[in-house]
Amino acid sequence: MNARERVLAAIAHKEPDRVPIDQGSMRSTGLMAIAYNRLKQYLGVDEGPTFMYDLIQQLAQPEDWFLDRFHVDVIDLGRAFTGPEHWRSWTLPDGSPAAVPKWFQPEHQDGDLIIRDASGTIIGRQPKGSLYIDQAYWPLAGPDGLNNYEPLEEKMNQVIWAALPAPPFDQPLTDERLEEIGRIARRLYETTDYAISLSVGCNLFEWCQWLFGMENTYIYMAAEKRKLARFLDRLTEVHMEMLSHLLPKVRGYVQILVVGDDLGMQIGPQMSPETYRELFLPRHKRLYEYAKQLSGAHIFLHSCGGIYELIPDLIEAGVEILNPVQTSAQGMEPEKLKREFGRDLTFWGGGCDTQHILPHGTPQEVRDDVRRRLEIFMPGGGYVWNQVHNVMADVPPENVVAMLEAAYEFGRY
Repeated sequence: MNARERVLAAIAHKEPDRVPIDQGSMRSTGLMAIAYNRLKQYLGVDEGPTFMYDLIQQLAQPEDWFLDRFHVDVIDLGRAFTGPEHWRSWTLPDGSPAAVPKWFQPEHQDGDLIIRDASGTIIGRQPKGSLYIDQAYWPLAGPDGLNNYEPLEEKMNQVIWAALPAPPFDQPLTDERLEEIGRIARRLYETTDYAISLSVGCNLFEWCQWLFGMENTYIYMAAEKRKLARFLDRLTEVHMEMLSHLLPKVRGYVQILVVGDDLGMQIGPQMSPETYRELFLPRHKRLYEYAKQLSGAHIFLHSCGGIYELIPDLIEAGVEILNPVQTSAQGMEPEKLKREFGRDLTFWGGGCDTQHILPHGTPQEVRDDVRRRLEIFMPGGGYVWNQVHNVMADVPPENVVAMLEAAYEFGRY
């Protein structure tokens, strides 16, 4: 059984030869570049500079040696657009070397990194000593934002997440670029055995927060539902327009289509199920059904936090795969999730506690945690192993090795 067959069997709720392993197939399943560099040093690996493909979260693109050594089964289509000809040298906050896209040209201001949009507005900032780039501008945060949001695509491009995109969205989706994406997707499908994922975003709730600001979004959800619903319809149209051009090019080559919307917090959902059903469920459902129709791929939702109360509605919306399975959040106990939703969802994540055990435990404690979680999630298929979200910069490399080796060792059926 090859990697692609293994992943597809798991999604079909069958037991493959072993639990599939993901490490870096999307922007919430990987390692920060600092942690990746420390892992390479710990293992004595000298494979050249680490390419940091996600500039905001500072994530490393896993190299071929890493995929082979740790038995990774799924890759991101975007990795095929990040060859050395696209890189330039960079230094990470801990002083270790890396590479970044040539087009990434931030300003340096009193030790901070500054990101500006085309108009010169500061839209992002990485304070000196910080490990991330923070959003610094909310284009529709003013008092008239919910009434005057056109041209919406231009407003969206002023958000840091759009201004610093990961491949293949680091270039405009011209006809030529779309054809290139299709050619490369076909090549990866025909020349590798990996399952292939493509992240298309299509966030709704998060785009409200990025454009209006969090406080305004909560106010509009409570006091301006009719206007917010009209905005969400317009936002849905923007996403569907992009999907209509992109997805036919990759149909048959991409197996996992990654969408996102962080709906939870540590203590539960950011909204009531009733609010979700009124504002977001119909539009998520429209988006996900359209995306599946065009791509033929499985719908993978990344949604952080305690979202237990929303999971039945997410299933109704068309979600087939749920990530990151934040088991330390309220209501997200592994046993309960598997028992109540294991027939309807593939859980992709939840495989190691990244808030407590991975950064602070011993290697043996990490192994024990991975083994216990596998015993819960793996029976009957419907599980792809990954830790809960990304591996942070401060995680000891010996714990990373213990985690990944345990996922392979204990994931056999």
